[in-house]
Amino acid sequence: MVDFLWIIPAAPCAAAIINGVFGKKIGKVTAAVAITAVAIAFLLALDVFTGVAGAGPDAKQPIADGAWYQWIASGSNFAVQAGYYIDPLASVMLIVVTSVALLVHIYSVGYMADDEGFWRFFSYLPLFTFAMLLLVLSNNFLQLFLGWEGVGLCSYLLIGFWYNRPSATAAAMKAFIVNRVGDFGFTIGIILIWLTFGSIQYSDVFAKASAGTVGVGLLTLITLLLFVGACGKSAQIPLFTWLPDAMEGPTPVSALIHAATMVTAGVYMVARMYPLFIHTPITLTVVAWVGGLTAIFAASIGLVQNDIKRILAYSTVSQLGYMFLALGVMVPISGIFHLFTHAFFKGCLFLCAGAVIHSVEHAFHHAEVHDDPQNIQNMGGLRRYMPWTAGTFLVACLAISGIFPFAGFWSKDEILTGAFTSGQYALYAIGLFTAFMTAFYMFREYFLVFEGQPRFNAEHVHPRESPWWMVGPLVALAFMSVVIGATVGAPPDHGLFRNFLDPTFAPSLGQERGETAAAETLILIGVSLLIAISGIWVAWMMYLRRAWSPHALAARFPRVYDLLFHKWYVDELYDRAIIQPVLAFARFLWGFDGYVIDGIVNGLGYLTRGLGRGLRVTESGIVGNYALGIAAGLVAIVGSFLLKGIVSG
Repeated sequence: MVDFLWIIPAAPCAAAIINGVFGKKIGKVTAAVAITAVAIAFLLALDVFTGVAGAGPDAKQPIADGAWYQWIASGSNFAVQAGYYIDPLASVMLIVVTSVALLVHIYSVGYMADDEGFWRFFSYLPLFTFAMLLLVLSNNFLQLFLGWEGVGLCSYLLIGFWYNRPSATAAAMKAFIVNRVGDFGFTIGIILIWLTFGSIQYSDVFAKASAGTVGVGLLTLITLLLFVGACGKSAQIPLFTWLPDAMEGPTPVSALIHAATMVTAGVYMVARMYPLFIHTPITLTVVAWVGGLTAIFAASIGLVQNDIKRILAYSTVSQLGYMFLALGVMVPISGIFHLFTHAFFKGCLFLCAGAVIHSVEHAFHHAEVHDDPQNIQNMGGLRRYMPWTAGTFLVACLAISGIFPFAGFWSKDEILTGAFTSGQYALYAIGLFTAFMTAFYMFREYFLVFEGQPRFNAEHVHPRESPWWMVGPLVALAFMSVVIGATVGAPPDHGLFRNFLDPTFAPSLGQERGETAAAETLILIGVSLLIAISGIWVAWMMYLRRAWSPHALAARFPRVYDLLFHKWYVDELYDRAIIQPVLAFARFLWGFDGYVIDGIVNGLGYLTRGLGRGLRVTESGIVGNYALGIAAGLVAIVGSFLLKGIVSG
């Protein structure tokens, strides 16, 4: 297993290089190159997963921790080796990244078929996969940082892929800048780790942290700085505003980067650094509350949005909040389990949304209709045109809503149960209310898009089902959304997934969390399921049966509606509090530079030029004038001596 680990990141990296250099010449072949490379990485990731599973729960953790080559050697005390760190957590992430990446690559063949930047897209996509795999496999903080920044770069390239659209380039810049804010804290945290522990190797740092040689205060500072980076990458309060705008990129990008992989990098990093976080109760409390507040905050915004992808974007922010909530209340396995299931059903939702946009946009174009093809208010009744897309979208909606026996039921209920049994009743209540809102806005989206009567001219607009290049991945992801939860998550507290990941977290947690009584577990599950069903029922009454009018509700509470529709005015707040003052200061500096600095420099130039004009007349080139000048000078000198003699005499 270890001998071939380097191929996992190397294969997509090689595909990115080949497609980047020769893409214009080989055209559509770039897709085959990228898919083949990611398929190789996926097969090897499966081999790693089976190898870790075969080692058993009593195997030493990590199972493999080694180096490929000497990367950096500076002085006598700083050396970094590019290496790998394989344990159950890493093997799970390898499966998530490579499987979803493979399906997205296949889907993109159909979605991007007519795009003139086809070869460029299939250069960026495997490059992102390489960076994410490098991040997951890292055994030291510097290599982690390289992968961390690599996925950020690829995110910038892919969000702004359609660079001729001002909205896309603005969204790419916003994502890049907001992530730089988080990465600044992340960088300081890594520097403090080096200064504190004298090493950036995971094994050294974790061992010294577990030995208690570092004070809690310093560890708290380090973990809080690392968490700032996680907030940026995983779009948590207050650094969440970039993710909804990132929907300007192609939809496969949204599915791969902003649903299943890149945005989970922050969750993975906190889970990987749990040997540090477990010693810092203050940081864990911050993580839990940031996650809980982000979950309910983003869900409230998703209630009234109309862009089919933006709803899913706020849903992603909300679900990431659930994952951090789990890490904060010390049920990390439940958080990673939700990361695992979320990758499949959210990837399915985004790819379904892409299929809808792709079909509706082409149908509107042929019918010369200029309505927004991403606005769910312009759709309706698409199930009769796109039955496969509608069916897979429905399955994913049931999964994210937490309906039994779909995947989200098992993972989200574990988080809620963990919050309740740990005594975090306020966070449990927040999680429950978020679950209600999640079920409501997801089925609001499903009913408005796929059910009811079309809200377009059905005589002229004829959407069509997507080709099998696109439908195939939808079916695969929907299938996983149905079976994966019950397969590895049941029964609670004893499922295969928990048993598999327990060796990673047991050393940090010290002892296993006390099991919840069967009756209490059933009650908590029943309450959660009832809440989810209630959310679906309210959406059905409003948007399918039309018994309640959402317009009347919005008119009755206009301020609340406007607050949610305008996303709590967070972007406007940032604009007034940060962006405009920075721009005003920049304008002041521009004016100071233009009028003061340039004035001084240009003034000296004008003075020199003026003096030059005055002296220029003396350089006439006439010899007689020069002789006259010499004679005058001689007279002046002789006269000065005579005058001096007279005065002194």
